[in-house]
Amino acid sequence: MKPIHGLLMGATMTFALMSCNNKGTADGDASTDTIIESTDMGTTATTSNEVVPGSYVDLNTGKKVYIIRDNDSGYATDSIAKVPIEFYINSETKDTLYRTGMVVNNMLVEEDGKWKLDETKVKIDGDKIKMKDGDSKTKINGEESKVKDGDYKEKVDGEDVKIKDGDTKIKIEDGKVKEKH
Repeated sequence: MKPIHGLLMGATMTFALMSCNNKGTADGDASTDTIIESTDMGTTATTSNEVVPGSYVDLNTGKKVYIIRDNDSGYATDSIAKVPIEFYINSETKDTLYRTGMVVNNMLVEEDGKWKLDETKVKIDGDKIKMKDGDSKTKINGEESKVKDGDYKEKVDGEDVKIKDGDTKIKIEDGKVKEKH
C-alpha cells in the first residue's frame, strides 16, 4: 500500500502545483510546468518531500553545492560549509526546492536580493502546509492532506484516500478500492 500512498501524495502535489513555472532561478531561464510532466515532455515524478542528497544550485548565491539532509533539523544543508540552504535548484528537473525538499516552483518572491516563500501562495507552520495557486488549494498536516481544484477533491489520511472528480468517487480504505460513477 505504501507505493500507492506515495503515488497519491505525488498526485496531490501535482494538483497543488498545476501551473508551476520556475521563472525566478539564478540563471533566469529554468522552467517546469508540474511535478509530473506530460508524456510529451517525459515524466518526472516527485513523491516525497524529503531532502535527497546530491548536487544542486543554491538559489540565493547561484553557486553549486552538494546538499545533504541535516540529521537534527531534517533540512537541506551544504555538506562542506555545514550551513542550511533555504532554496535550491535541481539542475536536471529545473525544480526549485525548499529546505524540506518540497518543490516550490512559482511560489517564491524576491525581496532585497533574497528569495522567500510567497505568503499569498504558501504558508508553512511546523508540519502544516497550506498552498493556493489560482483555484487550486492544498492543505497538508503530517500524513493528512486535502486538495481542491475545481470539481476535483482529494483527501488522504494515512493510507486511506477519498477522491471526487465530477460525478466519479473513489475510496481506498484498508487496501480496498471502491468506485462510484
